[in-house]
Amino acid sequence: MTGEITLRGKILPVGGLKEKLISATTNGIETVYLPLDSSKELSELPSEVKDRLNIVLVEDYEDIYKDLFK
Repeated sequence: MTGEITLRGKILPVGGLKEKLISATTNGIETVYLPLDSSKELSELPSEVKDRLNIVLVEDYEDIYKDLFK
């Protein structure tokens, strides 16, 4: 897990996304929750990494909660 959540539950952008997501795929992680504000960095990601991950864009903690406990 990396990044920050405000006291009100807003998910803040993270840096180094390309390296973190490549590492996630090599370590068997299948689903990642990314801040919506970091979505522009996804264009730098190799397609083979994007294809192996279920990337869920979120704005706040509620988005993650709803996805986890459908």
